[in-house]
Amino acid sequence: MTLSKKPVMATLLLLLLITSQGKSVVVQSIGVNYGTIADDLPPATKVIALYKTSGIGKMRIFDPNQATLQALKGSSLSVIVGVVNNDLQGLATSPAAANGWVQTNLSPYLPDVNISYIAAGNEIKPSDPLAQYVGPAMQNLYNTVTSSNLQIKVSTVIDMLLMGNTYPPSLGSFSDNASAYINAITSFLVSTKAPLLANVYPYFAYLSDPTDIKLDYALLHSSGVVVQDGNLGYQNRFDAMMDSLYSALEKIGVANLTVIVTKTGWPSDGGVVATIDNVGTYYKNLISHVNNGTLKRPGPLETYLFAMFDEDQKGPVETEKHFGLFSPTKQPKYQLSFS
Repeated sequence: MTLSKKPVMATLLLLLLITSQGKSVVVQSIGVNYGTIADDLPPATKVIALYKTSGIGKMRIFDPNQATLQALKGSSLSVIVGVVNNDLQGLATSPAAANGWVQTNLSPYLPDVNISYIAAGNEIKPSDPLAQYVGPAMQNLYNTVTSSNLQIKVSTVIDMLLMGNTYPPSLGSFSDNASAYINAITSFLVSTKAPLLANVYPYFAYLSDPTDIKLDYALLHSSGVVVQDGNLGYQNRFDAMMDSLYSALEKIGVANLTVIVTKTGWPSDGGVVATIDNVGTYYKNLISHVNNGTLKRPGPLETYLFAMFDEDQKGPVETEKHFGLFSPTKQPKYQLSFS
């Protein structure tokens, strides 16, 4: 198989890499969050080995855990490293603190660890006292990264609660309360050519409105169009949520901003629709789907599943303990292919 000499859309160029033997290889869009709120998980070295043997090439960690970063050396995994929310104020108010954070937490592991992104904060709401520190923290971290000649992008993670409207997807918009907050974030991201990181959960959307949102629609398992929006027919909630976010970004003037889905998942226990079968359906459908992107934005969509393991210390809701792809004994809960 060879590429035509005619111009090809950039998204298609990302989708197919042509090897020297002429075989096509699909770009891996799937990563997995590595959460550690548990007392029975295997050591980091065995976790990294499990990522590699499972064919998972991307990892997100929620803080710069030194044991994890040490274990990642030489692994070739692409990594998102999180800044915990409580560190944002210090990083925002002190360039020296931001420099110290990078030099202490990242520099000792470079270039042996492939750190792609720093996620400065997770799901900070505009009303949160920490919201004022997100932008300055990103700026100070970016200044440190660039002055150190590191090829690492700096961003932050939002959730869909910033949306004021998501239906239909073409009318997606941010809430009035989130306007100034998201505008400041996206302006920074555009200026630094970094992506927006977003947590997107059809599971929670379904729980919030099980009457109007059908289970098959949330599981990417509908047999036909459920929501017709102009000339776009939506067969799953994931695409509808993503395209409502893209529409909201268009409305604030950042239509070309890349979005990475940093968390999405479905629990296997602790709730009415939290079953092994539903999780297997969701993940199987999602993994095969994200390489194609959404109706509004075709092309590979980098997406991180939540999470690698069940975490027995999470809560208080019981479902929070059951989002793992693997049990703590490293046994897979589902038959999935990540490539």
